[in-house]
Amino acid sequence: MKDSMIQVICGPGKGKTASALGRGVSALIRGKNVIMVQFLKGSMDSDNMEVLKRLEPEFKLFRFEKSPMVFDRLSDEEKEEARINIRNGLNFSKKFLVTGECDILILDEILGILDEGIITLEELCALITQARQSEAELIMTGTVYPAALDEWVDEVTKLQTRFE
Repeated sequence: MKDSMIQVICGPGKGKTASALGRGVSALIRGKNVIMVQFLKGSMDSDNMEVLKRLEPEFKLFRFEKSPMVFDRLSDEEKEEARINIRNGLNFSKKFLVTGECDILILDEILGILDEGIITLEELCALITQARQSEAELIMTGTVYPAALDEWVDEVTKLQTRFE
């Protein structure tokens, strides 16, 4: 039986997504299947997407936002549409846990959608419980880490950039 591992990469520093990607690539080397779902990042340009497509089918990346702009720069109307797309992406992510389609699920900026009020802490904790039940490793990223997650996660890595 596999053990689930719940990891968080957070903080005001740069490199959270890169660190999560690195952990995903390391998992590929160990023969694992990885799915990454990104939130609040806007749509990805085709050049960046093409590089990551080379890792398929063992590493799959999904984004559900339609606008190329990051969430903070959207109008109120665009934010509402983005919220709907983000909720769809979250439901899509849960499906991977139910089907056991991946060994590692990376939810990039899920702490950001919590901070934006798009999901609740209870919803996030339910997703963590679902990951544990599916025995999948879960990697979550975001800037703001709520202390209420301490009892739910196994490892927290905090990044802080000293000089910008």
